[in-house]
Amino acid sequence: MLMSSTASSFFSSKPLPLHRIPILSRPQLISTQHANIFTSSSKAWATKTTIKASSSENQTVTVAPSVESASDVVRSFYEGINGHDLDSVEELIAENCVYEDLIFPRPFVGRKAILEFFNKFIDTVSKDLQFVIDDISNEDSFAVGVTWHLEWKGKSFPFSKGCSFYRLDAVNGKRQIM
Repeated sequence: MLMSSTASSFFSSKPLPLHRIPILSRPQLISTQHANIFTSSSKAWATKTTIKASSSENQTVTVAPSVESASDVVRSFYEGINGHDLDSVEELIAENCVYEDLIFPRPFVGRKAILEFFNKFIDTVSKDLQFVIDDISNEDSFAVGVTWHLEWKGKSFPFSKGCSFYRLDAVNGKRQIM
């Protein structure tokens, strides 16, 4: 008996569930294929993995979906800052990232400098002050635009609307903010 299953990630803003793929303890045939495909419905690149196995016994292995979308990485970045959790943010920032905010005279260059800035930021603000994403682009696999505002205890903070742009790159199989 030949069984076939496909696990795909099409870069949605919602997390994808793990896929349960049947394989066997003494397979007579196992083949795995990886392909990068472009989907016209989401206008994004995705990795498609196909696993085939055949045998007379049934067991199951869990295969995780592929790389997070660019917008998911940026959402995780905001969640980490809002939660004052720089450990979760660190791996989202590329080693050679450049963070430019027009209220500062110079950009912050490198992961270390950026994390030092955000460490000072979260040390000076309450967790009651939160970035709230109003809109986020998800059409591009390596660039994201975000409009946001700040809220204090769930209420809009005056004069706090902003717009940020992010470029991402795949580093060691993970998308990181450049």
